Amino acid sequence: MKLPELRIGNLIARVPIVQGGMGVGISLSSLAGAVAAQGGIGVISGVEIGFNEPDYSKDKRQANIRALKYHIQRAKEICREGIIGLNLMTALNNFDEMVVEAVKSKVDIIFAGAGLPLNLPKLTKDSDTKIAPIVSSGRTAAVICKTWDKRHQVIPDAIVVEGPDAGGHLGFSREDLDNPSTHLSSILLEVFEAIKPFEQKYHKKIPVIAAGGIFDGKDIAHLIKCGAAGVQIGTRFAATFECDASQEFKNTYVRAQKDDLTLIQSPVGMIGRAINNGFLKKVKAGDQKPVKCMSNCLKPCNPTQAPYCIAQALINAQRGNMEGGFAFAGVNAYRIDRIQSVKDVMDELVEKANLYLD
Repeated sequence: MKLPELRIGNLIARVPIVQGGMGVGISLSSLAGAVAAQGGIGVISGVEIGFNEPDYSKDKRQANIRALKYHIQRAKEICREGIIGLNLMTALNNFDEMVVEAVKSKVDIIFAGAGLPLNLPKLTKDSDTKIAPIVSSGRTAAVICKTWDKRHQVIPDAIVVEGPDAGGHLGFSREDLDNPSTHLSSILLEVFEAIKPFEQKYHKKIPVIAAGGIFDGKDIAHLIKCGAAGVQIGTRFAATFECDASQEFKNTYVRAQKDDLTLIQSPVGMIGRAINNGFLKKVKAGDQKPVKCMSNCLKPCNPTQAPYCIAQALINAQRGNMEGGFAFAGVNAYRIDRIQSVKDVMDELVEKANLYLD
């Protein structure tokens, strides 16, 4: 048995690997284009994507739209035959507008997490853009499928199932993280059962993509054997030459030790997994002073109570100012020991996955 292709409607990825969307500015056109060129699905993060535009502080809305169009076009120029996706947090204040603009730019697929994207089909109706919600339970998958079926007469083109070992914001409580029922393989089975009635009704298969803490080919092979149509990997691609972040940001992963990985309470009210550093230690100690809202980016964020602006912290980190920010990371980030090219990472993942699938 060899790694199968990942088919999402008429989109066919030669390698069933989706590069996770990482913001702010970690996965833009350079990384997404490089992954697509190697046969996977490259994904641009749409969160505050216009942060490097000269008018970002004055006209954030237009800066984000302009940058979104630029990076989708550039990624497609890097890999003209590849698949380019966009990752958007449903909790974004500009979620609807960014979806509409992405569709106009003919992005191939939109991955939507951090909330229930119940109206996403309305925004992509009559377009070729595929839509894939990101879920953390069979219950959530069922709610989305039921709502999309009832309101829009469609079901997801694919579903990403993200387990508790992922980096970034997690769809779990602290108590759930160590519960065996929240292991990725267990959640996959939940989701398979939850979507079965909708697959039967629409006479089509919904490819399920496993995500969260996936590091090597052995992990990929295991999840393919569990029934996943593909996998989503983020952290491995953050430590690549093509990653859109600064060198200092990438070095954070190379230097990270197992004990450096920590859970944080994000200003948006969710827990997240990150690499501990001086900035996060100040936050935990209460030494990080509240600041005014820089970007008004997320619906759940209350600037009057937040200890820091998460958008600014992530932008600082992207630019290499780790004293003013931090890096999100999956549970296996400490296993990264060098910066690699996207091609080398993809080749290594495919070779070892095929070995374990034999």
